[in-house]
Amino acid sequence: MTVPRALLSVYDKTGIVRLAEGLVDLGYEVVSTGNTLAELRAAGVPATAVAEVTGFPEILDGRVKTLHPKVHGGILARRDAGHLAELELHGIAAVDVVVSNLYPFSATVARSGVTEQEALEQIDIGGPAMIRAAAKNHPWVTVVVDPADYTAVLDALGAGTSSDLRKELALKAFAHTAAYDAAIVAWLQRDEELPRHLDLALTRAQPLRYGENPHQQGARYALSGAVGMWDTAVIHSGLEPSYLNLFDAEAAWRLAHELRSVAAATAACVIVKHANACGAAVAEDLGTAYSRAFEADPKSAFGGVVALPGHVDEALAETLVSNPKPDVLLAYSYSDDALELLARKRKNTRVLSLQAPGEPGIHLRPLEGGFLVQQPDLLDGDRSSWQVVTRVKPSEAQLRDLALAEAVCARTTSNAIVFVNDGSAVGIGAGQQSRVDAVDIAAAKAGAAARGSACASDAFFPFRDGLDAVAAAGATAVIQPGGSIRDAEIIAAADEHGIAMVMTGRRHFKH
Repeated sequence: MTVPRALLSVYDKTGIVRLAEGLVDLGYEVVSTGNTLAELRAAGVPATAVAEVTGFPEILDGRVKTLHPKVHGGILARRDAGHLAELELHGIAAVDVVVSNLYPFSATVARSGVTEQEALEQIDIGGPAMIRAAAKNHPWVTVVVDPADYTAVLDALGAGTSSDLRKELALKAFAHTAAYDAAIVAWLQRDEELPRHLDLALTRAQPLRYGENPHQQGARYALSGAVGMWDTAVIHSGLEPSYLNLFDAEAAWRLAHELRSVAAATAACVIVKHANACGAAVAEDLGTAYSRAFEADPKSAFGGVVALPGHVDEALAETLVSNPKPDVLLAYSYSDDALELLARKRKNTRVLSLQAPGEPGIHLRPLEGGFLVQQPDLLDGDRSSWQVVTRVKPSEAQLRDLALAEAVCARTTSNAIVFVNDGSAVGIGAGQQSRVDAVDIAAAKAGAAARGSACASDAFFPFRDGLDAVAAAGATAVIQPGGSIRDAEIIAAADEHGIAMVMTGRRHFKH
């Protein structure tokens, strides 16, 4: 009777001894390489060296171990008469199970100061070749790349693995090698502003209640091998999130952190509705920041996302539940009393704990046959490019409000106008085809709070009518990129109104 053979060659040795023991108990001959073989033998597991199978030693500092016909022939042979006869002719034993995972390339290149030689040595060759060979031949071969699957695979091998299981494991294996190759491609292009090749390996990480609308399916996908803030998020209470809940939550959470940065503020709050902020404020404490953000547009805040980067205590929770219900509430942490109150009074609100966001990646949008790709529009708070172009100069307080207004404006759908007064966005006009209409909407929302405010425009004023409307609303300082053929006329209008104007040279369209 032919003894089944399992080939084990792993970098991550979590659970490998227990797996090998289980395979031996099931009657498998275990074949292994290098450090995996040493670990198995040290644990008393009977294991055969690959070099004994191939008749050829491991060479080139371990770069070549399993790249041999007696390995790959055993993995790739169909279990039909022709292939089995060929194996017998060449003295090759069939391989029934392949267990392999790869060198930690991504972790290596993520280290500060890693050299090119160190990175190159972490590009696995034999491992991907074995994994792909076994996955290709999954009608007969079981391939395992994830230690989390060891127990289930052992149980299945004891009863005889099903074709469905082998196919599922093969799918996981090909996804594993695809993600590995994508990481290498990204590293080789690391100095390019926009990469020539954009190979994204994504894994479905979280089912969502639905997409943008209830008749659309939706899910969150994560970059394979990466761990971001949504992977570590904790949902304390409320309904499962939908596509738009996460889309709006990401916008609110990032903007809240950007506001703290550009305003050098202790606390910030952003309330987002339909991808745009309807309230945003900075303050000395989280409760005040929330109250100011909410007061900017209480009507729109209903059903929105409230981002509070900080700790929510019972007092702040009391304020939250006394106001119209948000769909999503985000914070770093909550007191036990706050969580109990929110779960009781706001049963459907998704209450989440999130860590601070990482650096934004490149932006992708689907286009027929491909994608539009761009770098993110970063806000760094750098005022070195700002130019005061009017006779009236902005005060330091006005400069702080201008920076805040520009940040909110940059994250608001174009055409966008934002009025900020004393650290609070008091009027936001979003998504208008006419810049004057955006001013009118923002001014109407701000009301009397627009008097003495700072105003931001995401792009230049093409005509003076937009600036005239800003002045009529009561703003005393304006920030805009400039670049219009009528800049001189716009500057003259600002001087006429006695308004301070700053030009940044950087547009912030958002579509």
